[in-house]
Amino acid sequence: MAGNWGEPERMWDEYDWERFLQQQDGKTEKYMQLLETYLDDPRRDEIIAREMGWTQLLDEKDWSAEVDALLDESATEEEESNVENSAASEETFQEHDLYRAAFDLTLWIDQLFDQNATLQNEPAAVKLATHAALASAKLAAALSGDHLDEIGMTIAYLKRALKAITTSMNAAAQLRKTPGLISRSEYLVLQQRLFEVRDGIVTLMGEYRAEWRRRFGPDSFQR
Repeated sequence: MAGNWGEPERMWDEYDWERFLQQQDGKTEKYMQLLETYLDDPRRDEIIAREMGWTQLLDEKDWSAEVDALLDESATEEEESNVENSAASEETFQEHDLYRAAFDLTLWIDQLFDQNATLQNEPAAVKLATHAALASAKLAAALSGDHLDEIGMTIAYLKRALKAITTSMNAAAQLRKTPGLISRSEYLVLQQRLFEVRDGIVTLMGEYRAEWRRRFGPDSFQR
């Protein structure tokens, strides 16, 4: 990725990509808040366009189609920047052992919910399942496409996957504190699967950071 206007082009590191991804999250969150606030307002789309800074739409007559198109662009921008060939990408990340471990974890949690319906109303259980699925999705993004060409982006996605799986681990520990929600044997299996994914992410992040330093030098990170 290029630097700022007037600066020589350079490769984005993990911190550049993290800032970019946070901006995209912020845009999507702001849009959803505006949509909820002005859902029934007849001037909803005009208000949203103005609040989002989409000034190019302020003279348009057909608001809905244009706003929906910009929402789609904002919400999917980070995925599109990471996946250039969807067929090849899917094959790449699905064959990776770490992604398979994360995906199997989500399936195992789904089975746990099927066996104990009370978990669906337990906040810690919902957090466990939600963030385990999020970790799997972030790993898919990290491992898709020719990720060696954007090492910084890959590391940024791995950091997000690590945050998600850590949240799942904390939720699992909280779940275990409530008697009757999960047995000791189930918790041990869950803990083992969570640690497998977490340790795999940490290891992979280390490998990509080492590759970054090999290519660009030990002092090349732009914080």
